[in-house]
Amino acid sequence: KEGDMKKSCVLALLILLLFGGGRVFAQKVAVKTNVLYWATTTPNLGFEFGLGKKTSLELFGGYNPWNLNKGENKKMKHYLIQPEFRYWLCERFQGHFFGIHAGFSEYNVSGVRLPLPQFPKRMKDHRYEGWGMLFGVSYGYSWILGRRWNLEATIGGGYLYGKYDVYDCVKCGDFRGSNKKSRFGITKAGLTLVYLIK
Repeated sequence: KEGDMKKSCVLALLILLLFGGGRVFAQKVAVKTNVLYWATTTPNLGFEFGLGKKTSLELFGGYNPWNLNKGENKKMKHYLIQPEFRYWLCERFQGHFFGIHAGFSEYNVSGVRLPLPQFPKRMKDHRYEGWGMLFGVSYGYSWILGRRWNLEATIGGGYLYGKYDVYDCVKCGDFRGSNKKSRFGITKAGLTLVYLIK
């Protein structure tokens, strides 16, 4: 059932948030934003907390509430919640790291073509409304730019599952059916500007 699936996803996210122990090391907290995500007109913000000498927890989210073109009903409305537990090879907040992440999103998208294989080509001519979840692993690298500034690059892949309804692209378009989709693919990509608070 759809309700049970959503509850399971939220529960999995909460377990991931608690993963790695409860004690946060106060000397390292970072605020961050993904520049690549801004390219989709989506404001986004993340926080990363040091858990140990080589571990950290990132809490990340994005929210896009706007129509891109009201006349053509072109939009990418959605929100995304994506926590990640990270293991750093040298020292947290610098150098190489590996991560385990999960995510949940609800969306209402029409009239756009997203250049990733997990998004249908028909999205440009139809409206898709639904939800999705993901689980994946990632690799990244963080460069030190200054005393408090870093630049981070990340790529991740894993499992994606979604359920959605399809409508004609025009506003209040006819219902065309429902579908479920699952596949392996890209679950995370980022070029992120990081500011270390402590």
